[in-house]
Formats: sequence, C-alpha cells, structure tokens
Amino acid sequence: MEKAERRFAVLIDADNVSPKYIKYIMDEVSDMGIATYKRIYGDWTDTTKRGWKEVMLEWSINPIQQYSYTFGKNATDSAMIIDAMDILYSGNVEGFCLVSSDSDFTKLAQRLREDGMFVLGMGEKKTPTPFVKACDTFKILEVIASEEITKEQITSLEDIEGAVDKIITENNSLGKPTGIAEVGSVLAKKFSDFDVRNFGYSKLSTFLESLKDFEVAKKGTAYFIQDVKTGVTRKELEDLITRQVQENGGKIDNMSQIYEELKRVHPNFHIKQYGYSRFSSFIRSFSKFRIEENVVRLK
Repeated sequence: MEKAERRFAVLIDADNVSPKYIKYIMDEVSDMGIATYKRIYGDWTDTTKRGWKEVMLEWSINPIQQYSYTFGKNATDSAMIIDAMDILYSGNVEGFCLVSSDSDFTKLAQRLREDGMFVLGMGEKKTPTPFVKACDTFKILEVIASEEITKEQITSLEDIEGAVDKIITENNSLGKPTGIAEVGSVLAKKFSDFDVRNFGYSKLSTFLESLKDFEVAKKGTAYFIQDVKTGVTRKELEDLITRQVQENGGKIDNMSQIYEELKRVHPNFHIKQYGYSRFSSFIRSFSKFRIEENVVRLK
C-alpha cells in the first residue's frame, strides 16, 4: 500500500499536548496518509482545556469526554487505550498516530505494532525514551513546529553517521551503490526519532551532504551517497604494499605497519571506502598477499 493510501487513527491526549501543535500534527499525518479517525481525550469540564475548543472545531476533531475520577490520576489514558483497541479490531485502519508526551502509552504502541500497525508517535521533547522507541517513528512537536529545542533526546549525529557508514560498507561489499532513499528508510527504522529537521535541514540529501565523511552523487535521475573518495586506486595501494613487503625482506611481521604506511602516504585512506570493515579482509582481497596470523607475505 502506498503512503498516501494508509488510513490513520489519530488519537490525541489533551492532558499532555498543547493545542498550538494541532496544525503540525495534522500536516505530518497528511504526509503519511489519511486521518480516518480524529479523536481527542480529556476532561472537558476542566477550564484549563478551553484552548482546545476552537481547535477541535477547525480541524473536525471528535472530543471524547473522560472525567477525572481521582485527583492526580490521568483517566484519559484508559479511555484512549480502550478506543485504540476497538479501532484496531475494526480493521478500518493501517496505522495509528498517538499524540502524547506520556510514557503510559508505551505498551499500547508495542501492542499495536505487534498486530502489524504502523505507529506514528508525536510528543514534546520531554517525552520519555521508552514511548519514543516503541513507535515506528516519533516526531518531536517542538521540532516540527520549528521551535528551538535541545538535542538531549535526539539520536546523536555520531550514531547516525555510524549507521550510514554501515549501510554503505555493506552495499560496497555486495558491489551495489547506496541510494539516498534506502538510507532514509533504514535510518527511520533504526532511529524512531530520526528527522533531518532535528539538525536544521529540510531535505535528507542536504543533511547527508553535511556529513563530513560522505558525499552525494547523481547518476542519471537518481541520487546516491558514498564515502568521500581518496582518489587512490586499488592498484596503487597494491603496489605500495608490495614495495613495503619487499623492502622488509619479503614479509611484514605486524599488519598494523602496513596500515600506518598507507595512512602516511594517503592520509584520507580508509578501508570502508573499498567496501571492507576489517583491514585483514582488505589485505586478503589482493591475490598477491597471504596472511599467517598477523604476518603478511608475498605469495
């Protein structure tokens, strides 16, 4: 099923989300599919929620009354969870958008995903990590509303670079290029809170171009990402290693000496640019050398 055809049940916890975010919430849902159900839960006798009245009318959101029977307890949670399960069993949707900053919905998100539902979570930056990770993807409301945020709850740039590097390395070993769409798909699955807007970018390609170890290249009408090239061919590297082995009496006792020499001559050298994650595998890829323990010899 294509993205635009996915039907969503949008369930909003009014106790934990501000009405100022409603436009951004509905815009995000419309980017992924169709909002079939639009419900918001809260105690509407509570005067602190009067800010939701016009918002509900404008966006045609169905308010669900849930009285707070006990002071300090969030009765909204149980009503929203019960409704979610009823909607799940109706078979009328393919996805749920759970809007809350409350970790109490963690188990609900997990349960919906177990039944094959796509779960889009949204909440403020204070949202506990368990709920964020339980969703297929999670949008931080301050981010999509273009407000200033801290990066404490966002997946680190280092983790993202590591994931991109792994994707490229695995594809290189299979002899295939890495498309930008593939990278975006993997990052979204691996990091539920991944959003290029977290880092100040509006497009995935621009964000990937900003990563210092990678570059974006266009081939035909498609865009691909690759490691920054060293400009050194495998033949040049093979010749350099051969000379080093010959000058050391036909063998190198420690493989790290070869690596250090390659880095000295070519400072930008890295084995990942040739599709390898281990230096020993890179050396073995040349038919001229053999490795015995950590010793490298000419065949």
